[in-house]
Amino acid sequence: MSTHTTYSIALSTIIKEFGLRPVYLPGPAEEIVVGNTEVERPGLALAGFFEIFEPTRIQVVGLAEHRYLEERTDEKRAVKIEDFFAQKPVAVILSTDLEPFPAMLVSAQAHGVPLLVTKERTSAFLAALIAYLNVQLAPRITRHGVLVEVYGEGLLLLGDSGVGKSETAIELVKRGHRLIADDAVEIKRVSAKTLVGTAPAIIRHYVELRGIGIIDVRRIFGMGAVKDTQSIDLVINLEPWVQGKMYDRLGLDNETMDILGIQVPAITIPVKPGRNLAIILEIAAMNNRQKKMGYNTAEEFSRKLMSQMGSEGSGQEK
Repeated sequence: MSTHTTYSIALSTIIKEFGLRPVYLPGPAEEIVVGNTEVERPGLALAGFFEIFEPTRIQVVGLAEHRYLEERTDEKRAVKIEDFFAQKPVAVILSTDLEPFPAMLVSAQAHGVPLLVTKERTSAFLAALIAYLNVQLAPRITRHGVLVEVYGEGLLLLGDSGVGKSETAIELVKRGHRLIADDAVEIKRVSAKTLVGTAPAIIRHYVELRGIGIIDVRRIFGMGAVKDTQSIDLVINLEPWVQGKMYDRLGLDNETMDILGIQVPAITIPVKPGRNLAIILEIAAMNNRQKKMGYNTAEEFSRKLMSQMGSEGSGQEK
């Protein structure tokens, strides 16, 4: 799936999510779509500057804009509101339970612009709405794999079919960790640094175990064993053990995997009978968390090793 695919969300979904009060809708809210993650306060637009106005953005009118219009005469206010609504923004929302001016309703009806009101304060509403749209309209791909949460870290398990991803996920769930997705992981880029994974709705909380079939993890292990979404902090490539292949033994290799333009830390773990993958993944999660907190065991060990070799070399020279 192309990362350039654009997504949209129905205005009805936004209304329900934020408890908005519709003042005017030009048609069914289910048929009005929003496709831009950016939200704007129309101060400059109401002042008459439209050169960089983007009508696909939701416009939020706060106390400042409302007061600005309030201080204009009825005639000037009507002109400014008419010019603003003539740009046909996708939706106009008044914050702080502000009452729309009569001219707003007239212009909204004339140009087919949804007009709504929220009780929330402007800054809080803007932050919540932008965060919500970033998730709902985020670029996304679907990867074949398993996503689990281990000690707060999101581990994306990749590997060929039959390598043991689902079995390892069940073992981790038994050890108190949580399943997010099995077989198919929907990955969204919700910010410049963050990827969030979830399962397609139809297979959410289910795991396929060869020889047993489909099991419902939530019903067998309880609600605490599942989670709907999780950030992806570490990619783990599981592959059959290849005799003679050189695997990283110190942890000094800083591998990454590019997912939707974000470089995610990655490691490769060889699989063979007798290896307890669940414990290995627990250690991998804790080690990755430790790295994010500024401590790298491999680098510390390497420094100690080099320091010891240097001191031994100095002793031999004497």
